[in-house]
Amino acid sequence: QVQLVESGGGLVQAGGSLRLSCAASGRTSWIYAMGWFRQAPGKEREFVATIIWSGGSTYYTDSVKGRFTISRDNAKNTVALQMNSLKPEDTAVYYCATKPRIGSIWAPTEYRYWGQGTQVTVSS
Repeated sequence: QVQLVESGGGLVQAGGSLRLSCAASGRTSWIYAMGWFRQAPGKEREFVATIIWSGGSTYYTDSVKGRFTISRDNAKNTVALQMNSLKPEDTAVYYCATKPRIGSIWAPTEYRYWGQGTQVTVSS
């Protein structure tokens, strides 16, 4: 199993920045990719970004391209999401998740282990 612990959420004004971190422990050799999803009240969980553990390729949903950056530290088994130019519509609970195999990077069902989530609130 893989355990994930997120940190770094909070309240920020529109235009501000936050940095989320996710630390993985356990069977980290099972990780093919680590990603971030978010879920706003009354909405489905949506893909935000993911990074392939070996090689470092990154993928983003269109609404965050140019504003968010995902990065990893393989030695520390951590992944970070730097969020700049935040907008009120970015408000959600953000979840870190691990993907064990090649396949769709967009679907939550492709990710096996999930963190507990961290709240990000952007005020206008």
